[in-house]
Amino acid sequence: MSSLKNVVENRDNRAGRLFDYFIQVVILFALVVFSLETLPDLTPNARRWLHIAEIGIVIVFTAEYILRIIVASDRWKFVKSFYGVIDLLAILPFYLALGIDLKLLRTLRFFKLLRALKMFRYIRAASRLKQAVLLAKEEIVLFFIMTLLMLFFSAAGIYHFEHEAQPDKFSSVFHSLWWAVATLTTVGYGDMFPITTGGRIFTFFILIIGLSVLAVPTGLLASAMGEVRLKNEKEIEKLREENEKMDELEI
Repeated sequence: MSSLKNVVENRDNRAGRLFDYFIQVVILFALVVFSLETLPDLTPNARRWLHIAEIGIVIVFTAEYILRIIVASDRWKFVKSFYGVIDLLAILPFYLALGIDLKLLRTLRFFKLLRALKMFRYIRAASRLKQAVLLAKEEIVLFFIMTLLMLFFSAAGIYHFEHEAQPDKFSSVFHSLWWAVATLTTVGYGDMFPITTGGRIFTFFILIIGLSVLAVPTGLLASAMGEVRLKNEKEIEKLREENEKMDELEI
């Protein structure tokens, strides 16, 4: 069991690295297969081979999921974890599609894209990103709460200015939320725009605020990742010094 655990969970040995590389290749192959399945002019023979490839992918991911449950120190904790849920969702659509109406199959196919998230387990930088998110989680939560309040304020404001002039587009605060999202994110699709002087002045200020809204989470994560990287470098340096001391004592 310990040797199997070293292969599945440990990247510091050759077998573990090969296992990681193999799963990464399968993930990329799965995304290619998913993309090819969307081509409209596929021949029946091509669809058959893609289906065979899909079966092979699911077999690999199912085996990986079972292995990770077997070697996990706390199996239920792994099943409930982020990667445990992603591993399950990566194979679930295939098994569900075997016993459901084909009309629902298109919806389930979307969940195949979650297989791409499996790649985060094998990217070392992703662990630093996770630590950074945890480090700045309170600020991020506060930012999202303020963003939601800002969206509501923007929708209510544009409704106040534009409802009488454009009752078909800004018919309620809820209908105005789409405009608020497009404007705060500075996308501006152009399907809803102000025509009154008050609405245009209000939109100008909302656009200025929107630029700040986009910059805040980037700054928070960049700062947190800088702290995490510095912490990791200090830990590596500490380990290096301890190893040097041990070598001197052996001499």
